[in-house]
Amino acid sequence: MTDESGTTTLELDGEIDILTVEQVRVALGEAVAARPRRIVVNMAGVSFIDSTGLGALISGFQRARDQGIGFQLAHPSAQVRQILVLSGLLEVVPVTP
Repeated sequence: MTDESGTTTLELDGEIDILTVEQVRVALGEAVAARPRRIVVNMAGVSFIDSTGLGALISGFQRARDQGIGFQLAHPSAQVRQILVLSGLLEVVPVTP
């Protein structure tokens, strides 16, 4: 987690699935609790995400939104981006290439 000028960046890597999702949930919860202006979830190192990982991102987005905190995903790989598109998540959560 990096904190620069009101932005907290979470660096995720590897697979986000049933075995690792709790770490993501905790990190997102801590980021929201810190009340930055914006949370950026850097997904450049994520090779795979399943439905539990998508659920954690949705929950983090909703918690941030409820607190008035900006939330965006950044740099998903082509494979992960395709999963995000198919899930409909990108219709709700902003993403930067």
